[in-house]
Amino acid sequence: MARCRAVQLIGLYGQMGELTDEELFRRFAGGDFEAFQDLYARYRKSLYLYLLRSSSSATEADDLYQEAWARVIQSKGRFTGGSFKAWVFRIARNLQIDSFRRQRITLIPEPDEPGHQPDPGPTPDDISHYDDCRERLKLGLQSLSQEQREAFLLKEESGLTLEQIAGMLGVGRETLKSRIRYALKRLRQLLEDCV
Repeated sequence: MARCRAVQLIGLYGQMGELTDEELFRRFAGGDFEAFQDLYARYRKSLYLYLLRSSSSATEADDLYQEAWARVIQSKGRFTGGSFKAWVFRIARNLQIDSFRRQRITLIPEPDEPGHQPDPGPTPDDISHYDDCRERLKLGLQSLSQEQREAFLLKEESGLTLEQIAGMLGVGRETLKSRIRYALKRLRQLLEDCV
């Protein structure tokens, strides 16, 4: 009897532990809205920053972000397994590609976050140097090939593994690593005195 009670307690404890993204999504698909709120909270920052830094404006990033979550809600019956993280970032990437095609623009990341204010206290020279570095980063990202820029931003912002990103982009792992390596080399050259 005591052993049975211990097994029940262990089972309850296991249920109280943090659920995986996939478990949360299954619960959401079954009607548990709190599970959706948990997923949304987990990806609020990383997904938004990915879209913000790879969009032409904060307004566009906001629109794509909301559309990505709307697609998650609409597609709850179509997620058949695998990594939820890879799936939600693939949705965001596909929406972004569609947006670029509609606008016929190239990828120009917007590194400024809404409401960004420099720390109080830096000298005017510090502010000028920071602004120069930020502009050089923006231009540096813009100067990368689309393949390098996309690989770099997905690696930096999504938290996906190299294998997941390579699968999403339809390239081999070594090709992806090369794109990221070349992007980093180029950005380091351009930002040498900024770091």
